[in-house]
Amino acid sequence: MLKHLSIKDFVIVDQMVLDFVPGFTVLTGETGAGKSILIDALSLAMGSRGDADQVRYGCERAEISALFDISVLFSLEDWLEANALQGDLGSCLLRRVIDASGRSRGFINGHAVTLQQMRIAGEHLVDIHGQHAHQSLLRSEVQRDLLDSYAGSSELAKAVTDAYQQWQRLHQQRLAWEQNAAEYQQEREQLEWQSQELTRLNFTPETWQTLQVDHSRLSHIVSLLEATEMGLETLSESDAAAIAQINLVNHQLRNLLEYDSSLNAVIELLDAAQVQLQEGIYELKHYRQRLDVDPQHLQEIEMRLTDIYAAARKYRVAPDELPQLLATTIERLDALGSDNDNNNLTDKEKAAHEAYLKLARELTMARKKAGQSLSQQVSASMQTLAMQGGQFSIALTPVDPGLAHGLEHVEFQVSTHKGLPLKPLSKVVSGGELSRISLSIQVITSKIGTAPTLIFDEVDAGIGGRVAEIVGRSLKKVGESRQVLCITHLPQVASAGDQQWQVTKSADQSESKQVTSRITVLEEQGRIEEIARMLGGMKITETTRKHAVEMLQRSVTEK
Repeated sequence: MLKHLSIKDFVIVDQMVLDFVPGFTVLTGETGAGKSILIDALSLAMGSRGDADQVRYGCERAEISALFDISVLFSLEDWLEANALQGDLGSCLLRRVIDASGRSRGFINGHAVTLQQMRIAGEHLVDIHGQHAHQSLLRSEVQRDLLDSYAGSSELAKAVTDAYQQWQRLHQQRLAWEQNAAEYQQEREQLEWQSQELTRLNFTPETWQTLQVDHSRLSHIVSLLEATEMGLETLSESDAAAIAQINLVNHQLRNLLEYDSSLNAVIELLDAAQVQLQEGIYELKHYRQRLDVDPQHLQEIEMRLTDIYAAARKYRVAPDELPQLLATTIERLDALGSDNDNNNLTDKEKAAHEAYLKLARELTMARKKAGQSLSQQVSASMQTLAMQGGQFSIALTPVDPGLAHGLEHVEFQVSTHKGLPLKPLSKVVSGGELSRISLSIQVITSKIGTAPTLIFDEVDAGIGGRVAEIVGRSLKKVGESRQVLCITHLPQVASAGDQQWQVTKSADQSESKQVTSRITVLEEQGRIEEIARMLGGMKITETTRKHAVEMLQRSVTEK
């Protein structure tokens, strides 16, 4: 609910700080005192358009801040979190600044936001009814959502929307498949042939590396054999073999150790060299045994390489990229699917359509039942609100093959007088009649409404006497579950309030005689005087005061 409102340098308000309480609050005062300024300021805080004319004369800027308790508004808390606009736990602060130049800025919990974001937040917080722009009841989507809420079918309506989107997604997929079926078939045949050809190569990056190594070795087999034979001959098999020469030198030096022991260091080095040389000879012999001199094996490798290079040139890729090309080809084939995919898509689309129809028909039944009940209750309420003979009806117009919100359009229709045909709500009611019809609906649906704060701007237009008392009692009833603010000129409505604020204006003593609006929270005696003024006009008598006391006492007794 609304907890705090601060208004500075706005129209005829210099500084106004208001703390709000639950229940039914009435705002009264002389015509032109500035009662609607509070609503205008709150509307700006919720994202309505502003201009430089709303800045108080001679001031640089107008500022409006509205603090709300949102501890039970979980949907708004989720939205704030999703948009990184969180503030203090359980609170939401809307702030609007308009410069004298007309430049406007909006903030939610201290974060700069767009006006659209302020409107979204505002729709969760306040619903304004009256002869102003915030007449949400005229919007078709609001009428539909209100009926679904009254029917307890909001979750079902969301499920219908989800089912519709799933059905349409599959429908578009099937249409796209059918429109491109010939192209898909041609591409699939080409890819299948390409996949088969690449698969036959049995080619991997490891295979490519092995083939290159083997081909290089086999291509130079003669040189390798010659070098191996020459090495063995030089190292161990000729008469002057290196290992024999080292052995001879080593033997002679050992014979001379008794004459010079320092030769021992050289002998140790020659021993190590002899061991290493012998290991080298053994390895070279083993290498000679492993050399493959089969010319057919070389031919097979060369043929394999020829096939690989030919495929690489054909598909215009490097040889080592052929395995990735095969993987991409298989992936694309999977994406294109088989010839049976169209049948599968058709079956899935049909199943999704049937699922949508099942949910949508359930929603239609719930809407019909709730529509009849709500229509009867609002029509009955209209009879007590100076619209005798009037009728309210909720029309469900079928839509084939259905929409995201169901199988029908929901439209509120009304006839304000007996004998008149039903017409859309937005086309046949005056501002005062719309306010009273809205009041009837809000009273009936108060337990399922979402906005915790309701504001009614002069819902008493065109009524008086007994009807005014009924309006007052109706607003008090709504105030039991919602926070209600009402601007009124009728003492019958004002006396029903749980609390009463008086709006006054005065001119300062400067040469400019600038007008300033003030709001005073009235205590018991103040309420008596204000209601007596509303009853008696310019001259307040003891009789009007007694009447005012009686009206206030009757309101307390009824409560």
